[in-house]
Amino acid sequence: MRIARFTTGEDPQYGVVTGDLDEFGQPDEDAVVVALAGDPLYVGVKLLDTEHKLADVRLLAPVLPRSKVVGIGRNYAAHAAEMGNDVPTEPLMFLKPNTSVVGPGDPIFYPRQTQNLHFEGELAVVIGRICRDVPPEQATDVIHGYTIANDVTARDLQKGDVQFTRAKGFDSFCPLGPWIETDLDPQHFADGVRVQTHLNGDLKQDGSTADLIFDIPTLVSYVSSVMTLLPGDVILTGTPEGVGPMEVGDEVEVSIAGLGTLTNKVAQR
Repeated sequence: MRIARFTTGEDPQYGVVTGDLDEFGQPDEDAVVVALAGDPLYVGVKLLDTEHKLADVRLLAPVLPRSKVVGIGRNYAAHAAEMGNDVPTEPLMFLKPNTSVVGPGDPIFYPRQTQNLHFEGELAVVIGRICRDVPPEQATDVIHGYTIANDVTARDLQKGDVQFTRAKGFDSFCPLGPWIETDLDPQHFADGVRVQTHLNGDLKQDGSTADLIFDIPTLVSYVSSVMTLLPGDVILTGTPEGVGPMEVGDEVEVSIAGLGTLTNKVAQR
């Protein structure tokens, strides 16, 4: 089930998106979104009689984390190597504020404080219920679903500050979307799902979730051993190799097989 958050020009709503995805992760022209009664994280999936053509609505970030976005760094060996870093012996966590979240089609704002803004296409895990100290074998019990993320990073600030807060925390530095896919489990990604990032149509990242150093159950367990996870919290699982700079006017597309495509343009802040 693909759960989206959308607007027709009025208050945001949640809905279920129907229709097949093509090879580029785009829904067919007959796709519709059937409205839901409230936030499915809290009231469950309750379909209403209202539906809209998907082409007629504006998709928003499919989840607005009420507390946090937890990033995982260097979770692909090739990416760690391209950054000149060793592979971590345990998950490397950092936090992005919930104010960094934007949706499909929203601009990524280029701050004046950086001269080296990078894209990082990633698989994102959305937590479905409050949890703490989750054993890896029970991770599926607390996962609501999966979406696509771009862990936007000011690379020069990351290197200069040593820690990641400023480099990854600006408004608009966490695009999410286009929807949440709920009918998958971690083994689907352990078997290998393609993660690609295009910049102005040119392929820059082409990785597989089979290459994650720490798999999804391990990440959920590790993060929840440190902090309580709340419904709507998001865990970013790391980016494959091939990250690189973006400039004002560039268009970035992050695609994950079976999840769709997240598209954003870079604008001057």
